[in-house]
Amino acid sequence: MDEVALRSVGLANGPKLGIKILGTGDLTKKLTVVVSAISASAKTKIEAKGGSVEIIAKKSAAPAKK
Repeated sequence: MDEVALRSVGLANGPKLGIKILGTGDLTKKLTVVVSAISASAKTKIEAKGGSVEIIAKKSAAPAKK
């Protein structure tokens, strides 16, 4: 899963400056995620199910126009 996949199914909203996965809830399947940020509890849960986590650089906001 990546940001595009999460947004396309309505699991992420707000400004498009990256995604942070939180550790709320339980997993029933192995996941591979590519995200900007992740909580320690989410990473632990994903890896405990045999999944993997890749952290990529956060997108930066465009500078304000003068």
